[in-house]
Amino acid sequence: MTDATTIAERYLAVWNETDAERRRALITEAWTESCTYVDPLMRGEGHEQIDALVAAVHTRLPGLRFKLAGPADRYGDNLRFSWSLGAEGDEPLIKGTDFAILDGERLKTVHGFLDQAPAAL
Repeated sequence: MTDATTIAERYLAVWNETDAERRRALITEAWTESCTYVDPLMRGEGHEQIDALVAAVHTRLPGLRFKLAGPADRYGDNLRFSWSLGAEGDEPLIKGTDFAILDGERLKTVHGFLDQAPAAL
C-alpha cells in the first residue's frame, strides 16, 4: 500500500506541472477515469476537466508552487492533507486542506478547502 504522503505528493505534482503533456500523464497516473475535484472556486469531472482546472490556476497564478504542509493521513480509502501555495522563499499566499477518496492508490474524488486565501481570489 502506498503511504499517504506519497499519494499527496503525487497529487500536488499534478498541480505544479506546467508542461501540458507531462501534466496529463501525471493525471492519468494519479486519478481514476471517473474522478471529481471540487473546491469553493471550481469543479471538474474527468481527466480533461481536471487538466483544464490546473492550467487555469497556472494562468491566473503564474510561478506559484504547491507544497505539502506536514504529513498526510490515510485511513482505508480516505486521505487528508494540508498544502500551501506561494512563490519560492515567500510566505504562502494560499493555504488549504484537501480530503480525498481513493480507489486503490488513485484519487477518485478530492474536496478542497481554503484555510487561508486573499479576499480578491
